[in-house]
Amino acid sequence: LDQLNALFQLLGEVDVHEFEHESDGVRIKVVRQGHHIAAASFAATHASAPPLYNATLPAAGVPVAAPSVAADETIVTSPFVGTFYRAASPDTPSFADIGSVVQAGQTLCIVEAMKLMNEIEAEHAGTVVECYAQNGKAVEFGQRLFRIKRA
Repeated sequence: LDQLNALFQLLGEVDVHEFEHESDGVRIKVVRQGHHIAAASFAATHASAPPLYNATLPAAGVPVAAPSVAADETIVTSPFVGTFYRAASPDTPSFADIGSVVQAGQTLCIVEAMKLMNEIEAEHAGTVVECYAQNGKAVEFGQRLFRIKRA
């Protein structure tokens, strides 16, 4: 996933309209339509599977509006596609709620991706001001998860 995300970021920065790569029986094809990369798919080449992943990224040279955040706030985003969980299990308290004071490196949530439970940690100490994602729901790469007012 890290390599795929890096590829999407790179393709968003350069003026490439179509990209296709095949390796180890996996084919990746990205096609830019207009100002966005509108279709990105990968599938095993030996199966007639439908696209497994869709993404929309800005085209090269198109300015991307930065989220409006106060200078003393941080937005924590999802590093990949997965399922968002506020707690380690349904019967345990949430890692962080609105109003929670968190320390740098403290676990805020879990994003499950490909059967792996990935702990998402706070980069800065502060107070959780907003939680954007819903427990048990899918999140996308780069989707906002939390807004934290730095201490």
